Amino acid sequence: MSVAFRRESDEEHLEPKFERPIAPGPNLVTPRGLTLIGAKVVELETLIASAAEADRAALQRELRYWHTRQTTAEVVPPPEPGTVGIGSRVTYRLNGAERTVDIVGGDEADPAEGRVGFQAPLARALIGAEVGERVDFAGKDEAIEVVGVG
Repeated sequence: MSVAFRRESDEEHLEPKFERPIAPGPNLVTPRGLTLIGAKVVELETLIASAAEADRAALQRELRYWHTRQTTAEVVPPPEPGTVGIGSRVTYRLNGAERTVDIVGGDEADPAEGRVGFQAPLARALIGAEVGERVDFAGKDEAIEVVGVG
């Protein structure tokens, strides 16, 4: 067999591993978000210490991401009472349905749990609003009514 058709190892043909992308803009977090980031860093450091060599590179890549998020985190002060901001729990009415969400930092966001990142369109529409105010959303004038802020 010709040398041109032999592979030296499978490592040559693996897809390259890229760093985890970091969202553009400021890394605004709530105090809870900063605590969660710190816990993730500790968890990854513990896993790396006991990981097999084959798994270590992926864990170290993940750790670099969380270290970057930890060092760039800017804890946002609580919003003014009655005004929607990062760290607020907001009850709103949209299309006749009432929902409640927490507006949080990007790494804390989990829409299934009712936590919406401040960069999300819904959060951007709500930030700065007050109870009783109606705000534009998705191209519709006064589509959302703010029912409560906590």
